[in-house]
Amino acid sequence: MIILRSQREIDKIRESSRIDRLILDEVISHVKPGITTQELNDIAVALMQRHGAKSATIGYKGYPKHICVSINEEIVHGIPGSRVLLDGDIVSIDVSIKKDDYYGDCAETIALGKVGDEELKLLDAGKEALRAAIEKAVPENRIGDISNAIESTATGMGYSVVREFTGHGIGTSMHEDPQIPNYGRPGTGYRIKPGMVFAIEVMINAGTSETRVLDDDWTVVTADGKPSVHFENTVAVTNEGNEVLTCLKKK
Repeated sequence: MIILRSQREIDKIRESSRIDRLILDEVISHVKPGITTQELNDIAVALMQRHGAKSATIGYKGYPKHICVSINEEIVHGIPGSRVLLDGDIVSIDVSIKKDDYYGDCAETIALGKVGDEELKLLDAGKEALRAAIEKAVPENRIGDISNAIESTATGMGYSVVREFTGHGIGTSMHEDPQIPNYGRPGTGYRIKPGMVFAIEVMINAGTSETRVLDDDWTVVTADGKPSVHFENTVAVTNEGNEVLTCLKKK
């Protein structure tokens, strides 16, 4: 069931999303060679406590940490631990929080130090696909229009999209209807209406779209070991179009 949120509810989601983005940006500011992914998790925990928010991921279906940190060929759900970040890594950080019973969710992939031109192009493709997808999240369009924007942008730049994992509705639960795949046909799926709130989630691979899950039962990696990027924003559909509630920083 897709829930149309009232203005009061969207205000609540906006506040959760604002805090979520602040936490993500602050964690990203600490990404440097030599830091461990657990240290990034600990920074996020301290920020959540400061803002009176709770992690939406810890304990979710048994997930053991407060954020997800995925590196290079890792697509999503990387578990923070003792791994040390290195110059040349591309690092995806996914933060989802709950405050006053409403959720915010966002993710970004960044380049650490000197990375290759191919990785930089992949990062640009992820950002462009998310921008194109958000443009389609407006009244009277359909979910397939959002999905197709992601797929056509990615494939048009020579990349593939992840098919097993999707974006989603968000509100009083982290994952709500509808699912928003990274692929689809325009003009298909649910009609978009004001009051819908989506976590639009872009996952693009440099090589094959095929994935596998590591022995930790969480970390999803590309089947061919090539890099992947992950970008996500929480977006509210309005009468005028939409509002990005976890707005990306000005670059």
